[in-house]
Order: sequence, then structure tokens, then C-alpha cells
Amino acid sequence: MTIKPFLNNQFLLQNGVAEKLYHEFAKSMPIIDFHSHVVPEDIASDRKFKTITELWLENDSTKWRAMRAYGINEKYLTGDASDFEKFEKWAETTPFTIRNPLYHWNHLELQRYFSISKLLNPSSAKEIYNETTSLLQTPEFSARSLVHKMNVEVAVTTDDPIDSLEHHKIVAKDNLSFQLLPTFRPDNAIHIEKHTFSSYINSLSQVVNTTIDSFDELLDALKNRADYFEVNGCVIADHGLEHCYASNIDYKKANEVFKKSLQNKHVSVEERETYKSTLLFELGKLYAKKSWTMQLHLGAMRNNNSRLEKLLGADSGFDSVGDYKQAQKLSIFLNSLDKDNSLPKTIIYNLNASDNDVIATLIGNFNDGSVKGKVQFGSGWWFNDQKDGIEKQLNSLSNQGLLSCFVGMLSDSRSLLSYARHEYFRRILCNLIAQDVQNGELPNDINHLGSIVQDICYNNAKNYFKFKNPINHVSHSSKSV
Repeated sequence: MTIKPFLNNQFLLQNGVAEKLYHEFAKSMPIIDFHSHVVPEDIASDRKFKTITELWLENDSTKWRAMRAYGINEKYLTGDASDFEKFEKWAETTPFTIRNPLYHWNHLELQRYFSISKLLNPSSAKEIYNETTSLLQTPEFSARSLVHKMNVEVAVTTDDPIDSLEHHKIVAKDNLSFQLLPTFRPDNAIHIEKHTFSSYINSLSQVVNTTIDSFDELLDALKNRADYFEVNGCVIADHGLEHCYASNIDYKKANEVFKKSLQNKHVSVEERETYKSTLLFELGKLYAKKSWTMQLHLGAMRNNNSRLEKLLGADSGFDSVGDYKQAQKLSIFLNSLDKDNSLPKTIIYNLNASDNDVIATLIGNFNDGSVKGKVQFGSGWWFNDQKDGIEKQLNSLSNQGLLSCFVGMLSDSRSLLSYARHEYFRRILCNLIAQDVQNGELPNDINHLGSIVQDICYNNAKNYFKFKNPINHVSHSSKSV
């Protein structure tokens, strides 16, 4: 038996066809990273990271989860330990993350960004820490250089409607090799049950310089901010939802519920559903009018550990896959917009892999021939962006729809090293297709298959989103920041 070297040129590529598809077609395609949580300020300031710890561990709740599971004290995750102490504990954990995607991502990032092929473990920790820290002090490893290094053409962030987008504006003026564009994510206006809802509405009213006392005034404020985002290059909206909202659309009831919430009166679950359904419907219409793409991230069960959330804050690594019913409400929501001729291009991300075929078949109901792949089954998301999860999503999409129309991968990460995940995806994609060729299930037409691979890696996203250059010299509104 021949044992392949770890993470060499044939990594994840199990036959010659896979190698050809990846190295001759996929590898050199630019990256369009259309959903991430990269910090715009880091790009605008061209941040120089002092250590690999800042770059790798500062905001990575996935690594924190692994370290907690391995028994590492919180001091070395979010506490006051030194950067080297934190990195040392991560190096101690890494050898025991085998078969978790972190093991692949870690070593792929060390190779692609730092040309370090050593395995990370306690014995190599100091050497790798010193070598990466030294490189990070050079101009070639500033925030912008890290993006450029990975052949990124478009990097899209996730932004609240009240954001000034000042950092995006700085980047837009600097004529870089890539675009940094915003995404409009109005979750804070939708999740009326949160104790921060009233204060958020107050913040929104200050940004638009108008009192928001009614549902109609809320819609006007969100439209105002969407216009502002559009001027600054935005063509994508995003929503993080447990499940889609699809109660009866009732503007009068939504207004009553909105006012009750602002007055800190009790709002029932049924009332919340009506408010959310009505607002989400109106936002969907707005996105269609602007020819934006609507992203729906469905199925996360967030902040499960109340004790640690209180101690460390939200989004600190205590989320998991939910088992919500998705099909019926999602279908009603999409159908409501479609009946109104207001269904925008839509990407649906599913966190529960058991619902993959549900989503893969549902998108086919609303692809009407007006746009290639108008409604998309998004790539393996969050807990599913590992080899098995990516393959399951690709297989469901292939079996129930057209893989060739797929807009491909995204990083969904805060780390500027996570662009390596596009390579990870591309290798898995090429190998999956090549296995069918090897099995006689697809013809060995490398040029045809290679062109489809290039479409999935880059061309489909390029044509689907139709990114625009921000119009920096235009003053949208006196009400906008």
C-alpha cells in the first residue's frame, strides 16, 4: 500500500483526472469571497498583525471550541495569557484535532501564507511562532497583502444597516487589486424579541436623523440605509434566521406589535411571527427592486450556554445545529414574493445536513429561467464546511438540481487566512467530479468538465452578483452618514 505524503500537491485529489481538473483549471481562478465576517477596519488600516495569535486566535470561536474540548483553560482562549502562551496551547491542541477540518485548515494556511510545511505541535510551536511573527512584521504580510496574496478579486463583509461604511470607503479610494464591499444585514431590526431591540431602533433613528415610531417609519429608515449601502457598492443582503418567517402579511398588526415592543410591553410569539414575516417580506421586495441577492442563513441554534454567554458574550463558541422545520415556511415565503413578482436572486444556506435534499429540491420550484441559477442552495455552511459536509451539499445539489450553475464557496470567517478554504473546496469539488469519471459515470472530457469547474469556482459568482464599483463622489442623502 502506498501512503501519500500529507498535504502535498495531490492533497484530496485521488486520481489523475482530479489533479488535472484542480491544477489546470481550478487553482488559478481568482477568488470571489461573497460572504465573510472579515473586519473592514483591518483592511482599511492595512493592519499589521503583531503575532500569529492575533491573526489566528483573536476572534476564532471554532478554535476556542476545540481548545475547550481538549481541556484548555479559558485564560488561554479569551483571557489575559500572553500571545505566545495562547499559541502554545493551540499548538498543544492541534495534533488532537485530527479528522476535524481545523487540522487541514491550520496546516494549509501555514503552507500557503507562510511556506511552512512543519506540523504544528508543542515541539514546533516556538519555531513556528517566531518565524510567522517575523514574517508578519514585513509589508508582504499586512492585511491588504494577505488578501492580495490569495488572488482575491472581491471580498464581501457582513454589515449592520447603521454602519457608516467608513472603512469600505477608504478601501474604495485606494485603487487596490481587490474590492471590499458591504452586505446589508438587518437582523437587529427583525429580531424583535431581543432585549436590545428598542435601543437598536433608537440608534437607527439617529443614523437616519428621523424618529422611528411606527412600522412604516421603520421601513423608510431601512430603505434609506439600503440606498446608502447601494451607493457604496452593496449588491447583497443577508439574514441569519432559525427558520424562515411566513405568517400572514399584516401591516396593521406589525405596526401594533412594533409599537408595543418600543413601549416594553409583552409581545407574544404569534405577534413576533407576524411582525417578522411582514418585515422580511417587505425587505425581500426591496432587494428585488434593487436587483440585489438575498442570502438566508437558516438553522443555527445560538448561544446555548447561558452561563458562559453571560461571562464571555455572544458568539463566543456556544452555537450548534438546530432541528427546526424549514420546508413549509420557506416555501410560503419564497412563493409570497414570487406571486408578487418580487422574488430576488436568493441563496439559501442550510445548517442541518439532514435538510439538504429539502433545500436542494425547494430551490427548483423558484428557478424560472429569468436568471441562471436564480435561487441557489448555498455551499456547506459553518458546521458543514468540512470535507464530508461539502461533499453532502454538492451531492444533494447534483442529484436534485444543476451543480453546473452553482456559485461556489465562501470563507464565512473573520480570519484573513481563511481564503485558503477556497482551495480546500476546489480540491474537494475536482475530486468528486473526477471520481465519477474514474467510475465511468461521466465522460473523460477534461475541457468540458474543466470549464464547469471554473464556472463553479469563479465565473458563476462573477455573473450572478454583478458587483459594482462604489460611487464615492455621490452624496446619497442628507439623512445618511
